[in-house]
Amino acid sequence: MSIQRRALLGATASLPVAGSARAQSFPTQPLRIIPPYPPGGGTDTVARLLLPHLMSQLGQNIVIENRGGAGGSIGAAEVARAPKDGHTLLLDSMGHVVNPTLMTGLPFDYASAFAPITQLTWQPQMLVVAASSPHRTTADLVAAAKARPGTVSYASSGNGTGAHLAMVEFTRLTGVEMTHIPYRGGGPAMTDLVAGNVTCAFASAAAATAHVQGGRLRALGAAGLRRISALPDVTTLDEQGYRGFDFDEWNGLWTVAGSPAAAVMRLHAAAVFALNQPDVRARMDQIGIVPLGSTPEDFATFVIAQRDRAARLIRLANITLG
Repeated sequence: MSIQRRALLGATASLPVAGSARAQSFPTQPLRIIPPYPPGGGTDTVARLLLPHLMSQLGQNIVIENRGGAGGSIGAAEVARAPKDGHTLLLDSMGHVVNPTLMTGLPFDYASAFAPITQLTWQPQMLVVAASSPHRTTADLVAAAKARPGTVSYASSGNGTGAHLAMVEFTRLTGVEMTHIPYRGGGPAMTDLVAGNVTCAFASAAAATAHVQGGRLRALGAAGLRRISALPDVTTLDEQGYRGFDFDEWNGLWTVAGSPAAAVMRLHAAAVFALNQPDVRARMDQIGIVPLGSTPEDFATFVIAQRDRAARLIRLANITLG
């Protein structure tokens, strides 16, 4: 899978930055990138890594505006009501496919309000505890949860987020009961986890790798079927005997539906260019992120499949916002 993804990235990297004179005329003003989560999480990290190269390719200033809250729907709503000109971008993650099932009464439709540009990254997750935690292994954590049901707590970046769904899947697989502590984003969740205020969490490599390498967190296992490149000694949960466990995250880029196709083309090529820059690739490798760069069509297909998977898990576990 990783080889295929990297091949796709290399193939799309050959696309010209502008496919037509019309594409060359875009953008005509500064752009906004809205990560719908607070600073400090994996989505925000990706936005800031790509920012300088996107600006150099698009020839305009770009401002990152973090609009956290309500599982990412506040920031998404800001993009949905922006002008249909390609100058406002949404850099989202799992919330994009979770919210359509989890939330009702939204002022926009996730399925129709946004034009897909590209899947930017594949973000491995890992199960982590504070460095001060007595739990040295995943087995230790599971044993503690079984011995004292409900007393082991876990953080997430919000109800129904990737970190939450990963733990729902893990507790179902292991038959344990843990207490969920939702936060307003990955950054605040990491802060409390490092401080030892919650027991554990599934966290993206982008958000947690530096803390693990710096000795502030302990990684108990990788959540995907492949080890994290930045932490090759951390075995996968599947390798540890939790067979079939596979729950990584990702990031994608959208603009407002109805924006000119030429603008989407230009944004896609600029994003692929940024993902292929040596400094971006090196930094992503350091923190365990896999750069992608899929076509808008492939990304649209991927999002539909992810939305269906999330809906099944939410209904199976009866997850609500309460």
